Amino acid sequence: MALAASVFVHPQALCESDDVGPRTRIWPFAQVMRGARVGADCNICGHAFIESGAVIGNGVTVKNAVLVWDHVTVEDEVFLGPNMIFTNVRDLRQARRPRPDDFLPTLVRRGAAIGANATVVCGVTVGESALVAAGSVVTRDVPAYALVAGNPARRRAWVCACGTRLGKALSCPCGRRYRLRSAAAGLEPA
Repeated sequence: MALAASVFVHPQALCESDDVGPRTRIWPFAQVMRGARVGADCNICGHAFIESGAVIGNGVTVKNAVLVWDHVTVEDEVFLGPNMIFTNVRDLRQARRPRPDDFLPTLVRRGAAIGANATVVCGVTVGESALVAAGSVVTRDVPAYALVAGNPARRRAWVCACGTRLGKALSCPCGRRYRLRSAAAGLEPA
């Protein structure tokens, strides 16, 4: 199957996958392996690597030098900042080489943003519209609409889908309002 005519693959990029959505751009030195799925309207920047079995939704920005491994699913409208990385194996001292069955799935929900140089350890979910601050190390699930920072990353605030920090009333100047489902699940639109 051929890529849609609207897909742009720079001559110095390597796109082995035939499952790339229309209007997606793949820039120099990026690699999308066979078996990876990339949605429509994505921007895959230089030196990004998307492994077989990774799934990238629609409208996703994958900035320079981002590594997206097998068993990582990124939903629509997500931003992955420069040099952020996902892991896919927790036990680094295995006497044998890990098999794909050993990889723990990671999920990044719609509208989330992960800052530059952040690390997301395998087996976690980053919630809808959550923000992971630059340089953070995510070792457990991030609630929806949470701003997390640090090593290990901890919730510092709640944020609107537009990115504005929310006060105690959980309402934003942009007009959106939220309610708390639970500390673990995060916010939901009111």
